[in-house]
Amino acid sequence: MILSDQDIKQYINEEKLKITPFHEAFIEPASIDLTLGNHFLLPKTPKSGVQPLSTAIEYNEIHAEKFTIPAKSFVLATTVEYIELPNDITGFVEGRSSIGRAGLFIQNAGWVDPGFAGQITLELFNANDFALEINVNQRICQLVLAQTRSPANHAYNGKYQGQKNTTGSKVYMDKDPK
Repeated sequence: MILSDQDIKQYINEEKLKITPFHEAFIEPASIDLTLGNHFLLPKTPKSGVQPLSTAIEYNEIHAEKFTIPAKSFVLATTVEYIELPNDITGFVEGRSSIGRAGLFIQNAGWVDPGFAGQITLELFNANDFALEINVNQRICQLVLAQTRSPANHAYNGKYQGQKNTTGSKVYMDKDPK
């Protein structure tokens, strides 16, 4: 069941859901808007021209109040907000319609597991043939929250738990089952 504005307010008031900083004005009918932080990571092109996913990707780290995303380019960013989900709530990070209509795609990995705590890292792609400027504290995405049928037995405790600022890919740390 997707949480309504009333449900979101209730979870926050009961301190079951924590969003810091919290702006009640950002609550929509079935989501809450999140804002853009000031930390960005640009992937570096590997010397070989090919990045194996089995090794760590290197990034240029940028702190800025405004950031220009070049045409047809990808960058990692973060939300200002630090969220803490209870074991019976999951989240979906979605781009805001107005942002998408400007040609900026927000995330391609927008699932947030029950029990997650941290800032949300956003995968941004400028699909335009021209650069786009984004500003810190701008409403950039929305978090849709849903209640699971039962609480998760094992809350999220993965490699991104507790992340602060933008966090690069840690796919190289994946352990495949044998």
